[in-house]
Amino acid sequence: MSVLRAQLRSRAANGHAAFLPQIRKLVFEFCTSWPSSHPTRAFLLNSLQPLARANPHVEIVVKERIHKEPIVRGLYVNGRDKVISLKQLEPTGIRKKVDLLLDSSGAKIKPLKSRPVESSTESPRGIWSGLHAPRPNL
Repeated sequence: MSVLRAQLRSRAANGHAAFLPQIRKLVFEFCTSWPSSHPTRAFLLNSLQPLARANPHVEIVVKERIHKEPIVRGLYVNGRDKVISLKQLEPTGIRKKVDLLLDSSGAKIKPLKSRPVESSTESPRGIWSGLHAPRPNL
């Protein structure tokens, strides 16, 4: 049995010879009549094609959202999504928010100080208990 050279290649993974973007789809939702959607409409008319050409790995969808504020939704490969409101943002601010979604991993934001440190080994002095402490003299 012979082994083909193509079978010996490793699959691409983040950090190994290739970067795989985590975002798979951007969905722009806006109203055609509301004034708060005007900057979003201007961004879509002027900057959507360069954005799509610069990010061919991302599917870009534009939807009408009747009588609601404009949003952009990022859908990621891990199944999560992030939604950012575009209400009253200028086109440069919209571009910053889109770049934030493009650079994000889609992972849930975790607080850094979520739980105390737990040791895997027992303390040499044992576990402290208030029952073993001397009584204070008042």
